Amino acid sequence: MVTTFTIVLAEQGFSGVSFDSIKTASGFILNPTLITTFILWGAITLLTVFLLEVNDKFGPGILLKFLSGNYHQPKKEERIFMFMDMRSSTTIAEEIGNEKYFNLLNDLFADVTNTILNNEGEIYQYVGDEIVISWSMKKGVRKANCLNCFTQIQEKLVDLRPIYEKKYNVMPEFKAGIHYGSVMAGEVGVIKKDIIYSGDVLNTAARIQEQCNQYNVDILISKETFNLISDTDGYKLIPLGSIELRGKKRNIDLNTIKII
Repeated sequence: MVTTFTIVLAEQGFSGVSFDSIKTASGFILNPTLITTFILWGAITLLTVFLLEVNDKFGPGILLKFLSGNYHQPKKEERIFMFMDMRSSTTIAEEIGNEKYFNLLNDLFADVTNTILNNEGEIYQYVGDEIVISWSMKKGVRKANCLNCFTQIQEKLVDLRPIYEKKYNVMPEFKAGIHYGSVMAGEVGVIKKDIIYSGDVLNTAARIQEQCNQYNVDILISKETFNLISDTDGYKLIPLGSIELRGKKRNIDLNTIKII
């Protein structure tokens, strides 16, 4: 093989290369230890890229929950949910068209992701132009994470206003509803598995968000949820009274908030 390699090099104008040099180079390249190392690190690299892609697909922390098997059997949890919906989405979609609207949502979701993660939130679902964010009770109430998440997103969108107006001729804004309660959490699906939360708290949070238009406010939170949150000194609670929600038998005390 070395002789053949020498002939090839000679034909290509490399006749000045010595036989010993070629032998040393080929010995290095064909070294079993080197080949094994390349294969091992190649496999590690591919596995790492795969795990990163899967983690991006399911969201931070979800892959670990799958691998640990924590949700093979349904379990009861106390969680906070925020349903965050883009204002005037139907009108915006009609004005800019389907392709631009899709790109708008993609940019919008990308721009708010870090703020959600910085406030220890989990992106549970994207539903059209709506983002459903969830916290464990401990993380949600700590340092007013569930409130800070929304107010910081609104502030960030104000900063990004020139970019959105130039690119899409619109200024996207969110409205949000926040509530807490018990859910059952577990894996579902056969071909496509997912971890889902099931419970009345999700329906209630969605109904609370719907009331934002009725009261012309950006955010509504149930009084019982606000009372659990720590470090609310930066917020003023504005009570709106006991409100009847669509499809709910029991009224709920709702509040909006103002930054002070």
